[in-house]
Amino acid sequence: MEKRDEIIILRVSKAERERIRSKMKEAGIGNMSAYIRKMTLDGYCVRLDLQDIKELIRLLRICSNNLNQYAKRANETGNIYLADIKDLQKRLECIWKAAKELLVRLASIS
Repeated sequence: MEKRDEIIILRVSKAERERIRSKMKEAGIGNMSAYIRKMTLDGYCVRLDLQDIKELIRLLRICSNNLNQYAKRANETGNIYLADIKDLQKRLECIWKAAKELLVRLASIS
């Protein structure tokens, strides 16, 4: 085993120390030095680009607004246009396709 003779000083707040202890407990590690060493050397940080999710939410808002407008028109006039329904269905199909592609990409993260 390699000799550990180098020291790294790490300052944390009381709350951060408690979070570290909680994560150690979840991982089943009782030695803080071993836990911090393991996470520093072998752990990883995940930073997700959520632009695709933001775009899906934007598209869902548009469809929701359109659906509300169609419902309002149906309540006021008693009818709704088939072209409006087909347009909404087409938009929802695009959203579902984008959502499925996004889920596949998220599932491939390792």
